[in-house]
Amino acid sequence: MNRWYGSLPAPEIATYLTERSVLCLPIGSYEQHGPHLPLHTDTVIAAQFTNRLIDHYGDTHDLWALPALPYGLSLEHSWALGTVSLRVGVLTTLLNAIVGEFARATPARRLLIVNGHGGNRGILEAVSYELQATHQVQVCIIHPSSLSTAHATSELPEIHAGVEETSVMLTFAPSDVHLDRLPETFVDDPAHRHEIQRLVLDRGTTWPWSSGDDRISNFGIIGGDPRLASAELGEAIIASALDASDQVLQHL
Repeated sequence: MNRWYGSLPAPEIATYLTERSVLCLPIGSYEQHGPHLPLHTDTVIAAQFTNRLIDHYGDTHDLWALPALPYGLSLEHSWALGTVSLRVGVLTTLLNAIVGEFARATPARRLLIVNGHGGNRGILEAVSYELQATHQVQVCIIHPSSLSTAHATSELPEIHAGVEETSVMLTFAPSDVHLDRLPETFVDDPAHRHEIQRLVLDRGTTWPWSSGDDRISNFGIIGGDPRLASAELGEAIIASALDASDQVLQHL
């Protein structure tokens, strides 16, 4: 069965969708991902992971794929050419408008947001309460990279455009990966570990960090050497995140 929402003729909405149907909304970003990955990396990951969810669990949990929202909050990458970031108020308003329209236009009352960009996490956590209360929908957000239990053996935490994200793109969109464009001077500097932990990962303190900060990044990459990436690791990351998603969907 075709589970793309947009493929349904209007009269069939009432036939196929019920209040227990789950609308799956991918959200990504358009931002720098080093010299080797495309601007739409996070949007590709969110959309393709949603496709995998539909393939694995569409019939079991009555999932329906919505078009991906390609833009997110990417101010940590705004130093780089090509990055396009919404502002907090704009994204909040946009999500409220989109979810409100689907609540009006369909009987579905379950929403799964599939987030492909770490920088979206904070606003999505906050706005989920508003979406649920305003539109009377059950809301859940999944972050596939965090759901996964498969990880790279890396000198540095895998934050952005490193081994793990590159591996996932080698699985989902290999023609978009250009490892030959990494400068020969690129190295993953172990000295970055402390500052990555302090600026990005410390849960006790929040800093407006930048991927252009050479204390934590080389060429916009925060993580291990992307040349160590593989499609096999990417598939393992995706598979373990899919396995974890089943329980999430059961709760939803």
